[in-house]
Amino acid sequence: MATNTSSISITKIASVTNRPDKVIGMHFMNPVPVMKLVEIIRGYSTSDEVTATIMETSKKLNKIPTEVNDYPGFIANRILMPMINEAIYSLYEGVAGVEEIDTVMKLGMAHPMGPLQLSDFIGLDVCLAILQVLHDGFGNPKYAPCPLLVNMVTAGKKGVKTGEGFYSWTHGTKELIVAPNFKK
Repeated sequence: MATNTSSISITKIASVTNRPDKVIGMHFMNPVPVMKLVEIIRGYSTSDEVTATIMETSKKLNKIPTEVNDYPGFIANRILMPMINEAIYSLYEGVAGVEEIDTVMKLGMAHPMGPLQLSDFIGLDVCLAILQVLHDGFGNPKYAPCPLLVNMVTAGKKGVKTGEGFYSWTHGTKELIVAPNFKK
């Protein structure tokens, strides 16, 4: 059994089956047709045979599999979500605005999009849930979700899927328009 979870423990999923050695994570990156990476997550009991089969299956799907171990956030989200959270904290604390934060990361760090735009695409509710998994899993305050993120999700501002997050997504163009709450 392969799951596409982005943060739920493979070991935990496997623990409720009769064959934990046959459970593995296959975390496809979004948008799946464009992104080449698939993060292959070995649970505590995942067998070498299952891992090899899933690595080969990924290659047959024209993906580039990368094997990681089952710890909160795996690798992709363990690194990405704290960066997104820090970008949200920077906005929350008034260090810089939405456009400025994203511009620095795009032009200064060669990211194809800034962390706030990316969080809107992922879904702010999904980002919050993953940060909660990291915070609960490690018990480290560095993973605590920014209060601004919590408030936005509570208010129903979840990014692209609801039409508003850090940007407004209801205007029907590809132009990035900062959401009204964050305009200067």
